[in-house]
Formats: sequence, structure tokens, C-alpha cells
Amino acid sequence: MRDPLARQSTDTFLGFDFGIKKIGVAVGQLTTATANSLQTLRSTNQNPNWQAIEKLVVDWQPAGFVVGISRQFDGTDNPVTPRMLKFCRQLNGRFNLPVHQQDEMLSTFEAKQLLFDEVHVNATKLWAVQDELAAQLILQSWLNQQEKTI
Repeated sequence: MRDPLARQSTDTFLGFDFGIKKIGVAVGQLTTATANSLQTLRSTNQNPNWQAIEKLVVDWQPAGFVVGISRQFDGTDNPVTPRMLKFCRQLNGRFNLPVHQQDEMLSTFEAKQLLFDEVHVNATKLWAVQDELAAQLILQSWLNQQEKTI
């Protein structure tokens, strides 16, 4: 069996739904044009869990990252947008990989609706997994856009 840490995939991307308290993480591949939720990372004192993110980078060996960026409906920044952009810069600076920004205006809302309405997840479970599902939706949207340009 191959060592998963030795895996080198040029088409794997990690997707993030950034929040001040939690960051949802997903993984996807250009080859299959599919994304899957991975986990939700808890932030400490509003700082990302860089140790956990680094472990994901080592495990998955991504070609880059996709980060959801939310803005107001009129396109202006909301209060969290600057923090999201800072997270993008930090990802690039720490791992020297490209960071793609993806509009995520309604991804968390869409994730909640999907989990609550269609899967009937209770509120406690919803709070625990909504961010990783939002990350999956963000990454899937980006992958779909890439598929159109190939």
C-alpha cells in the first residue's frame, strides 16, 4: 500500500469556508470535478488552527487552495471580508501555493438548507457540519467553473 503522505496530486485542491470561529474544509480534484467535505476546524482566539491546516496540506499535497469570499449583495465588503482576504494571503505565504478566491455569498445558507430540509439534520449536528459542507459547495462551484474553461 502506498504511503498517503507520499501522494503527489497536481489536480487536488483544498477548499475553505472561512469563519472567525470555525473554518470548514473540503477536498476536490480537477480530474473528477468533484469535491467532498473533510472537517471543520475550530479557531482559537479568532486565529486559524494552522497546525491542523498544515497537516491537511501534508496529507493531501494540494496544487492550491480555494477560499470562499463573501461580500454584500451590492459587491462591497462585509465586516468579515478583510479577514477572509487576510486568510488567503496567509495561506499563500505559509504554503507558497496559489489561492483562488470564490464567491460564496450564499454557501453557508445553502448548506444549512440542504442539511435541515433535505437530510433532516438536527440543530446540534447542523452547527457541527454546516461549515465543511459550505466548503464543499464553494470548492464544487470553483471546480465546475474550471471544467467549463478546459
